[in-house]
Amino acid sequence: MTFQYLSKLTAFYIYTNIINKLMTTFIVLFLLLLSLNSVVAKESAVVNDITQIDDKLTDVSTRSSVDSSTVNTTINNSTNTAKDTELSAEISTNNLDDIYREMPTNSRWENIRPVNDFNKDPYQLSIFSNKNGEDKERLWSQTKSIFGYGFGIIGLIALLPEDVSNWDSEEGFFNKWTDNVKAGPVWDRDTMGLNFIGHPYFGGVYYQIARKSGYRQWDAFVYSAVMSTLYWEYGVEAFAETPSIQDLVVTPVLGWAYGEWAFNTEMAIRKGGNTVFGSSMLGSTALFFLDPVDYMSAGLNNIFGRELIRAGSGYLSLNEVPYGNTGKTDSQVNFNISLEIGDGRTYSAPSNMNIASQRDPVDRGIIGVTYGMGHVELDDTWGTNSDTTSEVSLGLYFSRTFSSRLTYSKAKLFNNTSNNEENYENYSIDSQYYFNSKHNFRPYLTAGFGETLWRKDIETKRFQINAGLGAHYKLTNNFAVQLDWRYYHSANANTQDQNTSLRFIYRLGEGER
Repeated sequence: MTFQYLSKLTAFYIYTNIINKLMTTFIVLFLLLLSLNSVVAKESAVVNDITQIDDKLTDVSTRSSVDSSTVNTTINNSTNTAKDTELSAEISTNNLDDIYREMPTNSRWENIRPVNDFNKDPYQLSIFSNKNGEDKERLWSQTKSIFGYGFGIIGLIALLPEDVSNWDSEEGFFNKWTDNVKAGPVWDRDTMGLNFIGHPYFGGVYYQIARKSGYRQWDAFVYSAVMSTLYWEYGVEAFAETPSIQDLVVTPVLGWAYGEWAFNTEMAIRKGGNTVFGSSMLGSTALFFLDPVDYMSAGLNNIFGRELIRAGSGYLSLNEVPYGNTGKTDSQVNFNISLEIGDGRTYSAPSNMNIASQRDPVDRGIIGVTYGMGHVELDDTWGTNSDTTSEVSLGLYFSRTFSSRLTYSKAKLFNNTSNNEENYENYSIDSQYYFNSKHNFRPYLTAGFGETLWRKDIETKRFQINAGLGAHYKLTNNFAVQLDWRYYHSANANTQDQNTSLRFIYRLGEGER
């Protein structure tokens, strides 16, 4: 016993010293990068002032006239001077824009020139392509790194002894995943903090990977939705739990809201010479917390003057890890890092971002959050009284004629059989088609599908379809009010319910255009 005690004590001492050294190294490295980037920020501020003066003196958007043999174009980005370019088999009026288009990395889509027919279809996708000058190689590299990291960890856990991983070997490694996928998606009971802070943060991490590769907001949102659905909900997390209805919607939608804010905040700081309130120290600190891995990667490149790391991303994750046979779990916080190694070429700190000139036809203003009250009239089969419900929803208002949203309503209803109050919940995916779209008052039709749940018991859920009509009135670009009536039908429960609700809508960003 004494020997075992001393062995554990020695191991604990060694482990503690290693952790202390790692933490000390991390703090020293952070302070070193902070001071170095403060110096770079001051130099960049001077360059930015010169660039802004030069931008005022030259016409960046100068487009030249084309004749049969020559083209005048702005091919010198550093001086913005015009030259005559001879046309040849390699250079023609058809490919001139592609040859001389700026290829941005960690830049804004708004600073590049999209293809000519872009605005005809604002919801077209260019994700994983570079038809507008986006950096698809960076996006592919980051995506492969994330998938490799996530599923690599899953494979490692599968190799651990059962008493360590707490995975049932008799059930099988992939059988657990298959069972969870078949059982979902379900309405989860995670905390509000995890569902509406943690998951949007993860969605924002995915979102910024695409935005920093030069993609527009809609592309970045679609990328975040694909990653949060296929990689996380139906990928890594499905090995541990059933996919969640809220997470499938909340992660990419609110991740768009957070990710765009973080991206714009970082770009604004860089445009202002990497300073906050005139302080390079505050600026460097803010940049570190907005994207710590990308910031530290740039710092290392600055130290060695070489592009050792081309791009990086990192995020925190909170996992509940079971231990022992008592059903207890241990909360573990992990910091995950994904890096794309550079080619070692000479590195110079990126110049401050130019003023965005190309306006994205689709931005975060299509995101809408609603809250309201309703009155539910339930079928006699349920054996409960009708009463007032509270409702919230999160959706995308694609245009003045169409929207889709996840709606959740709940109430405590009196059960006439048990003489007790019971929890009533209803959640559905609904879509709305609006008439009279050019005016503030717009009647609409709504339809969707979802489930009714009693007593928060998953076994009581019943599938329903719904349809109805309503009226929408725009108050401002950001605020609107809606009144609607919906009819719910459940074939397996043979019930018909009705709900009338009044809700207020808040649109993010600039709101409705």
